[in-house]
Parts: sequence; C-alpha cells; structure tokens
Amino acid sequence: MTPQTHDFADMTLDELRVALAPDIAASAIFDGWNETALMAAAEMADCDPDVARLAFPGKGAGGLAMEMIAAWITSVDQAMEAEWPAQRLATLKIRERIRTLVAFRLDEVADVDEAVRRALAVMAQPQNAPRALKLGWHSADIMWRLAGDTATDYNHYTKRAILAGIYSATLAVFVNDDSEGKADTHAFLERRIDGVMRFEKAKAQFLGKDRELPSLTRFLGRLRYPAR
Repeated sequence: MTPQTHDFADMTLDELRVALAPDIAASAIFDGWNETALMAAAEMADCDPDVARLAFPGKGAGGLAMEMIAAWITSVDQAMEAEWPAQRLATLKIRERIRTLVAFRLDEVADVDEAVRRALAVMAQPQNAPRALKLGWHSADIMWRLAGDTATDYNHYTKRAILAGIYSATLAVFVNDDSEGKADTHAFLERRIDGVMRFEKAKAQFLGKDRELPSLTRFLGRLRYPAR
C-alpha cells in the first residue's frame, strides 16, 4: 500500500477508522489485532491516541479486533473502487472484471499477509462468524456492482455467495503461499473463476433466457426488502 498523509482533525470517526486501518494492519503483523497495534498505528500516523481510542471503542460485536478488521476491509473496498471504477472495468469481459478486482485486493494486502492470517483467525472465531460473513458478502456485492451486475432476482444472491466463497478460499491459499509473487494463489484464483464461469454457462443453458423461478425469487426478495 502507498503511504498516505491525513488531516485527522477534519475527519469524522468513520473516516478516521478507515484512514488508520492500513497502519493498524501493518502493526498487527507483529502485535496482533489489539490495542497495542492501535496505539502503534496512531503513533505512526501522528494521530492523538485518545482520538484513536474514540474511533475504536471496542464495544461492538467481536470487540476491538473486529472493529479494526472491519475498518481495514472497508479501506481495501474503497481503494478497489478508486482504482477500478465501473467505467474502467467496462472495457473487460465479465470474467476478467471479477479476476481483476479480486487480484487487486490480493495485491493491496500482499505486503501484510501475516496481518491477513491473523485477521482470518479472529474472524473464524464462533462469536465473530456472523459479522465476518456480512463483511465478506458486502465486499462481494461491491465487486459485482463494479463489474456491472444489476440482477435483483435469485442470481443477485447466488453470485455474491459464490464470489464471497471464492475470495475466502483464495485468502486461505494466499496466507500460506510462499511462491514468488503469490503465483500459486493467482493460479488458484484463475481455476476457481474458470469453474464458476463454466457453471454459469451450464446454468444459463439449463434454465433458458425466459425461464423464471418465481417462488424462490419472491422469497429472497422478502428477505432483502422486508414488508413494512
């Protein structure tokens, strides 16, 4: 990640959390996702420690560690959106759009893969699983929207669930990959995306363009847009 300078005085707490997150991740390599990492990040960023604590009170689900990890994921989401807006991706085929976005996320954290390993361990804890799933779904949703997906039927859910699964599995390979340039991870990602593209093609042929699944669509629609 490219070092950035920030004017913390003019930031909201939400903005501050995201701004501090990359430095927290760099510290988490050595200290884990805890207050020690937070204070080290505040010092590196020249941010008032009391203000940093205010931004990360540690009172939500999963406590301080999940607050910091969530902010870090948001910082990667935002970096991805800035680097690969929908207009830039539009020149690529859909397969390449998804591959490019996932690859960008991997490259964005390549220098802090130990922080990723520690974050995955925290997110795997039973009490943190619901929030971890929500974070993964949200990142997958951003990727699909950048890729131009506008589905509102059951495909909206299956695409995001599948991509979240691919990304999660790829990260598991990533943190144990000692190959040069994480070549094994990128090869794994290519195979996974190839498999999904073959599945999507077979599904489209089976269902046909005009075939619908009204019951499932209505059910998932109610989950997404509950009646008021």
